[in-house]
Amino acid sequence: MEWLQDVWFVLWGVLWGVYFLLDGYDFGVSMWLPLLGASSEKERTAMYKATGPFWDGNEVWLITAGGVTFAAFPLAYAVLFSSLYTPLLILLFCLILRGVIYELRFQVENRYYRLACDGLGVVASLVATILLGVAFSNLFRGLPLEYDASQNFFMFRGNILNLLHPYCLLGGVLFVLLFLYHGAVYLAWRVKGELRNKALYMAKLVYPIFLVAFLLFVALTFFWVGYFDAYLKSPLLFALPVLCAVLFLASAYYLYFKNGVGRAILSSCGGILTMTLTGVMGMYPNLIPSRLGDMAANSVSLANGSSTSPTLTIMLCVAGVMVPVVIIYQIWAHRTLSWTVESDYQ
Repeated sequence: MEWLQDVWFVLWGVLWGVYFLLDGYDFGVSMWLPLLGASSEKERTAMYKATGPFWDGNEVWLITAGGVTFAAFPLAYAVLFSSLYTPLLILLFCLILRGVIYELRFQVENRYYRLACDGLGVVASLVATILLGVAFSNLFRGLPLEYDASQNFFMFRGNILNLLHPYCLLGGVLFVLLFLYHGAVYLAWRVKGELRNKALYMAKLVYPIFLVAFLLFVALTFFWVGYFDAYLKSPLLFALPVLCAVLFLASAYYLYFKNGVGRAILSSCGGILTMTLTGVMGMYPNLIPSRLGDMAANSVSLANGSSTSPTLTIMLCVAGVMVPVVIIYQIWAHRTLSWTVESDYQ
């Protein structure tokens, strides 16, 4: 049972990481619309065309990550959605709005209609990104959970304002900067002309700011929030943050010195994946840590939050077949549909 729980814990982190690295460039490109697409409708259209073939496929990983949480860790799913119901509902509305805009923006050839759609898309992407950063930062910090024996459930002893801690807000800012950098590099890889030059300039401009926020967040996570326990018990886990730093530095190296945007975006993808795994593995063996009283008694962990052994076994067999299929499909889709978009796209 323990090895099954460990496998699903790692897979859970991988699925979230893959979602962030794929949908991250969607969010990033959308947030760049007011600046990079300010000069003309043609450039804004090119930005939509750069992400248009992939955004809905990228959302599959969010559904998969949520489905794994529901099936493999049902108690964690119940506690998470009951505790963070309001921010998660807002996140859902933002994702729906962003998807609808991709489909409806080009149905009406009216400048003000399209500008309104663009504005809504920017706001939806920005709010969704902040919420994701704040939500995961709260998991790292620990939620105000307390086990109520009379209810036989983990009760949330707080409100939405308790989630807006400065550390968690920094997590939201970090996600915004990360997706802005990731989206700008992706856009520079996909487009040609002046739009590409502007995307490269913005990527180089935002990277140092992201790096400062990243180092500050990591320092606060390890030294203030107290993420040392899992890493001290298994020193090999330190390979994750080291690899994460190497990949983000490699992304900057290819961007600044080699003009290799393809390798820069691949390195950025690896950095996002390892960053997510670094955070998730720091919570081990907790799925939703508590910051109230006795952490072991008030936290949802692998021991009390996992499904049964037969369920995890059946799911692992299904995942062993379906996850590689989805990965192969995504690779094929990106290789097939990643044509170069002209910045004067009609």
